[in-house]
Amino acid sequence: MDDRGLQVLVVGQPANRQYLSGFAHRDETAGASAGWIVLTDREGFLITTSLYYDEVAMTVQHLEPVRAERRILDGLITLLSRLPGAAVGFEASWMTVDVHRQIAEALGRAHRSLVPSDDLIGRLRAVKDAEEIDILRRAIALTDRVYSEITRWIRPGQTEREVAWQIERTLREGGAEGMAFEPSVAAGPHAAVPHHRPSDRPIQIGEPIWIDMGARLAGYCADLTRSFCLETAPPDFLEAYDLVLRAQRVAMDGLRPGLDGRDGDALAREVITQAGHGDEFIHSLGHGVGLDIHEAPSLGRSSEDVLEPGMVVTIEPGVYRPGWGGVRIEDVALITVQGREVLTGALKQPVLFLT
Repeated sequence: MDDRGLQVLVVGQPANRQYLSGFAHRDETAGASAGWIVLTDREGFLITTSLYYDEVAMTVQHLEPVRAERRILDGLITLLSRLPGAAVGFEASWMTVDVHRQIAEALGRAHRSLVPSDDLIGRLRAVKDAEEIDILRRAIALTDRVYSEITRWIRPGQTEREVAWQIERTLREGGAEGMAFEPSVAAGPHAAVPHHRPSDRPIQIGEPIWIDMGARLAGYCADLTRSFCLETAPPDFLEAYDLVLRAQRVAMDGLRPGLDGRDGDALAREVITQAGHGDEFIHSLGHGVGLDIHEAPSLGRSSEDVLEPGMVVTIEPGVYRPGWGGVRIEDVALITVQGREVLTGALKQPVLFLT
């Protein structure tokens, strides 16, 4: 805050708020916020409504709880109005235009200004401590275990939506507090869409299929993708699978502290490009995971993020061909002082044989 010239910082993005306070609530928008953290160089507050005040007062010991008497936004403006300082930092990527307008108008009357400060908390969150890494290990292990169960359960004729529901049900029964994201199952030509939403299309023997899934534990996210065919795989699928797997291995082997996101992405992209399929790798290599499923650092062609020990990232190269399908293989890795540790243990099988 000192470096940015900020005297006050307002934090409302749910993962940032949980990181700073432990108060876990997944707001859909800034306009429907369950709480705002307000920080100065000497004080910290968590303003919330009567719905959550008792929970905050009992569990958050290092911030002063403040109960909003009416609208929480009115309470936030009132709190800001009594704090000194001309520059108030805010999360531009989270705060809506309407919320920003109301706060800016109130501060402007006192000749104070709102200053974008999105990356302040994100930079802290990018490097995980031992407790966070332990939670992530458990979330990943649960996801691995459920994927193994799904591979024994899945049958041709089941729809993408049925398989996705079984994944969610089994994750929750296994102890997940929720989904890191909605499970995705893509079969046949649907597998050419990297973020396909499951449909009622039945899966079939011998076609490309991928599953993307992740448990959420104590707020932290796992992320896993596996590609396969049922019973038999055509040569073009096996060729694509081997290429993606080779690209992933090269990228994993190259992970180390000091590597920037661009060079990390290039490790896998060069393998796929040299094989003549560079135009089929249509997304970035990976991203950080933690309280959000996508967070810093980024491993992409334009990323300037630099890997540090304690960062946790996905490595997920893929190739996608419209009308045919796609292959993506995704593991999670912890950056260590020596290099990296692969946290994902789910089996990689290009062909699942029905039992």
